[in-house]
Amino acid sequence: MSRAASSQTRPRGLAEILRKNPEDVVITFAKRTAMGRAKKGQLKDTPVDEMLYALFRATLEKTRLDPTKIDDICVGATCHPPSPLYVSRAAAIAAGIPCDVPISTVNRLCSSGLMAIRHIAHAIQAGETSLGLAAGVDSMSLNPRPTPEICEAVDHHPQAHDCIQPMGWTSEMVAETYKISRQLQDEYAFVSHTRANRAVRDGIFADEIIPIEVKGSVISVDDTVRPGVTMESLAALKPVGVGDGAALCILTTRERAQREGMEIIGKWVGSTVVGVQPRYMGIAPIFAIPKLLGELGLKKEDINIYEVNEAFASQFAYCVEQLQIPIEKINPNGGSIAISHPLGMTGVRQVVTGLAELKRRNEKILCTSMCIGSGMGAAGVFVNEARH
Repeated sequence: MSRAASSQTRPRGLAEILRKNPEDVVITFAKRTAMGRAKKGQLKDTPVDEMLYALFRATLEKTRLDPTKIDDICVGATCHPPSPLYVSRAAAIAAGIPCDVPISTVNRLCSSGLMAIRHIAHAIQAGETSLGLAAGVDSMSLNPRPTPEICEAVDHHPQAHDCIQPMGWTSEMVAETYKISRQLQDEYAFVSHTRANRAVRDGIFADEIIPIEVKGSVISVDDTVRPGVTMESLAALKPVGVGDGAALCILTTRERAQREGMEIIGKWVGSTVVGVQPRYMGIAPIFAIPKLLGELGLKKEDINIYEVNEAFASQFAYCVEQLQIPIEKINPNGGSIAISHPLGMTGVRQVVTGLAELKRRNEKILCTSMCIGSGMGAAGVFVNEARH
């Protein structure tokens, strides 16, 4: 299908997006593991294959899905080890998924999870797949970002040189260029920590977490959320948080879900990706979100909840202020600064979190977005169909 022809199949406008059609790509299950603090938390010694194995097993047990009915699996894999496909495939087979069910992995760094959902959704829309799993996983404890190496000829180009710089450096470039003070960063970080602590207190995250068994212990509560954070204590913390965890969605067509009695909790609408100057990587949601909303015929006001990744406090603060979206609509239960950012997981985790919150509110439209290392950004739109 040509790019032009494909774009014609997209719904446009709120009414059309909310309309239910048999060929819709729907989500029948969306859960995540509890997350662990990088290097110090409950998953610090758990490799990604063990996390995936546990998540696949828990999913099959919870949903009673016949694994022979799975047509394909795509994993937004841990971004840094050399062979994520091998370990993802092995984990699926060990969990009871037959060897004739294929699997792929995708690496677009912080958006890898969203890209896994996109891959399965597009395959369903193309008629090549009827039911698939989209997962995201990462262990920042065992697989931290390596230092990329490029040849001298490539490195000579200034933007190519910027592509491989540490993410913390890009955060500093955003803060310096766009005059984002540490005070402002701490104010946004404090909002994230406060909201996440409230969510823990009220048991909100329990709705989106599926307990997994790892090394004989059940992991069911995040250990990443710091209690008692104050503006004063934030001065001693880095305005960023990475961690370990995995998340998963089951996608199929509305017609098949209804025929087989699967609960429909959400609908895939669409996604987009953009490129920006690599040294200002963090500002990419400013471009990704308006681009996608424009393609779908939506206004900012049509979105009930935004899940915008808090890769760094500097970039998050700048994005919120430039997008001019009320902070009440963004990350209502806190974001990655507080609950952590396992790179391969986040794109799926945002969908899990956003749909669960929309269900609690009996609201409809979710927009997710994130910046992506090397100078890119992505966004996705989903509809909640579950009722509280």
